[in-house]
Amino acid sequence: MSSKQKIALACDHRGFELKEQVKRFLREKNYEVMDCGSFSPQPVDYPDLIFQAAEKVAHGTCAKAIGICHTGIGSTIAANKVAGVRAALVRTIEEAGLSRAHNDSNMLILGAGFLEASALFPILTTWLETPFEGGRHERRVEKIKSYEQKHCH
Repeated sequence: MSSKQKIALACDHRGFELKEQVKRFLREKNYEVMDCGSFSPQPVDYPDLIFQAAEKVAHGTCAKAIGICHTGIGSTIAANKVAGVRAALVRTIEEAGLSRAHNDSNMLILGAGFLEASALFPILTTWLETPFEGGRHERRVEKIKSYEQKHCH
């Protein structure tokens, strides 16, 4: 990596500890981290922070983002409301790879309460390093982008 790739991070209070692990991992791998919070385990509303991270991707400030809450479900719903974001809730290494290769996901969502600790770093590595395959998948991703441009602005 010639220049540091920027990754936005966001979590709610139940994802705080996992976010701190992810942040350390990313920095060790030479990524520049833009931490949107939460900055403690005190209760917060996940949409407020997830929207911030997703918007950094949508506006091109960051190449990708990672969001974390207890289940990952709410964060995925919130992130996918931001035009230009393709957020994927991932619990396995295979899902991480396929979300990038087939769907060109640009935001990874993790469910802190449902993710096996041993899978965290392999999931992150796979998601960060897997390229979009294009081909037949390009046509499908383009349909999503086209729909979004027509109906979501």
